[in-house]
Amino acid sequence: MPQLLPDEAADRLVSTCRTTVGDNARSVTFFSRTDHEQLYLRDDLEQDADLMAFIGTERQDFAMASDGYSGTELGQYRYTLRVFENGYAIRVDGRDKGVLVTCDGMALRDFNHLASAVGATLEEWEGDD
Repeated sequence: MPQLLPDEAADRLVSTCRTTVGDNARSVTFFSRTDHEQLYLRDDLEQDADLMAFIGTERQDFAMASDGYSGTELGQYRYTLRVFENGYAIRVDGRDKGVLVTCDGMALRDFNHLASAVGATLEEWEGDD
């Protein structure tokens, strides 16, 4: 499967997530509107999980979140947090790409820090386009 990100960018994104949430990070997946690439998966998790349905759901919500909430009194859309029985999924969107990070339990402020760090990394790359 072709790489969506150069190795240096992938390493930086994983490092950003791991530095922000430490061992709570379960996985990091970078995605575009048409493809995805899992950049990190913690050793104690299933290594052969099928991401297609998971990422498909995130892709569908990708456009709806930014378009559906634009211009509301809530302010600018920042990130999506999904809560599951065994962890959390946080999606941070860029202009035409996004990052999905799954984590173990954390405090809300930690999700805010993670979203800010990933968002800043995406913004920096988009400025290079």
